Amino acid sequence: MTENNTLTMVKAAAAAAIGRRAQDGVILDLRELDGFTDYFAIFSGASDIQVEGISEAVVEELEQNWQQRPWHREGARKADWILLDYVDFVVHIFLAERRDYYNLERLWAEAERVELPVLERTPLPEPDAYDEDALILGLQEE
Repeated sequence: MTENNTLTMVKAAAAAAIGRRAQDGVILDLRELDGFTDYFAIFSGASDIQVEGISEAVVEELEQNWQQRPWHREGARKADWILLDYVDFVVHIFLAERRDYYNLERLWAEAERVELPVLERTPLPEPDAYDEDALILGLQEE
């Protein structure tokens, strides 16, 4: 995998995580630090269900659009820290308190940070003035 392609793929993984409302995202460039991988992408989730959902979104994005599967996956049963190892980069998804405990950003403090992708959120459409379905669903006041 080329260096530029790897970074693009890491950013695609980050965009998938952010799309699932991952918190406190960080991409660390480890290439100058003689690490075992080129990049870490680190994210937090508010619950074990969200951590699992974020990991599923990342795996789905990379399988469908990049034809890449994780070489190794850890933590899916407990879902307080899921690790997705793609060899050239590793995605870490933590529950917030677990992330604070391990503090990978401190361990790799010398790594350069890479700018995260910015996703534009599309606002929900305003319901029509007389949209009966919206009234039934409680989305619109009478």
